[in-house]
Amino acid sequence: MKAEVLFPEVGNLSGDLMNIRYLKQCCDKLEIVETDLKSRPAFLDEEVALVYMGTATETGLALAAEALRPYLDEIRAKIDAGQLMLLTGNAQEVFGSYIDSDQAERMEGLGILPLHAEYHMMQRHNSFFLGTFGETVIVGFKSLFGHTYPDGECEALFHTLRGVGRSGGSEDEGYRMNNLLATALTGPLLVLNPPFTKTLLRMMGAEDDALAFEEAAMEAYRVRVAEFSDEHRDPIY
Repeated sequence: MKAEVLFPEVGNLSGDLMNIRYLKQCCDKLEIVETDLKSRPAFLDEEVALVYMGTATETGLALAAEALRPYLDEIRAKIDAGQLMLLTGNAQEVFGSYIDSDQAERMEGLGILPLHAEYHMMQRHNSFFLGTFGETVIVGFKSLFGHTYPDGECEALFHTLRGVGRSGGSEDEGYRMNNLLATALTGPLLVLNPPFTKTLLRMMGAEDDALAFEEAAMEAYRVRVAEFSDEHRDPIY
């Protein structure tokens, strides 16, 4: 079983690469394939259980979009066929239509997800998030220069209980298109959310959904859920 990391040389902020390292600790038979900006993505030619991309700088996002653009039709076909993908932080914006920034020219995305992003570089947003994925409680963090706005109908990945969704006032957080799972949450997401990680392992086809350091991970998760549920704690900081 393989997991592919797209462009780890740029998608390496906010501790996001620990998501993949944690999956490897949970499943020692998992083979990690790292694809750089100059290489053809492996999932286009072979069976890959999970494709992952994490948070990047604005320049990194532009480089990632240009690296993937030659394969756009093939990527769309793979997503339509059910390829499992997880995008965290601002990686989802590579798959959106465009990013408008108050300090840079428009960056064109791949146009796969019906969203665009608006950046205000002097107004960085930092917050914690409490939400749900079905019946599973989700916790995480956001640190971003702007929010995403849907340009059409697209299922949300998470439902917001406390904190900020896709943008201020939205109860929807992230986007889901078939098995493409996209969220602005960092943290890293999988370390913070062992129940969600178990679900992802099952979606990948893992024989066993047991987690590395599961007892400690679950205890930390329960404490964080309790803290984020406290109405006296302001999610935005």
